[in-house]
Amino acid sequence: MYRRRVNVRGIIYKDGKIFAQKLKNKDGENNFWSTPGGGLDDGEDLLSGLRREMIEETGIEPQIGRLIFIQQFNDGEKERLEFFFHIENADDYMKIDLENTSHGLIEVSKYGFVNPKEKILLPNDLRDTDFEQYINGVKIPLIISHL
Repeated sequence: MYRRRVNVRGIIYKDGKIFAQKLKNKDGENNFWSTPGGGLDDGEDLLSGLRREMIEETGIEPQIGRLIFIQQFNDGEKERLEFFFHIENADDYMKIDLENTSHGLIEVSKYGFVNPKEKILLPNDLRDTDFEQYINGVKIPLIISHL
């Protein structure tokens, strides 16, 4: 049986940095940073899922902008298809209170704006992406397949 998981993620970009988080795992925390988001529920559309995931993890209502990145890969168990959208209200993410979230204290160990060239930020393709070109519509969404 073929299995696919659809994820949605927010790209919050400010002053050359991306808002990212380290998620908790059974050993403490992941050794990498990732952008906020997660999997869609059955029958959920992309934007509703992104809004829900962002609020669950950050407690902040996102202003969702354009689609800037699509990634497809196999994680060893199933195919993952991820849609990354620009989140326009970056200043709102400067201070987050995980106490005001439904999932933040459970899932997130660290968060903040990080330089993608200095941290391990997944997916790796984010490291060398010129986000301003995608955010401003100069370039069409970047599509990366690792199948």
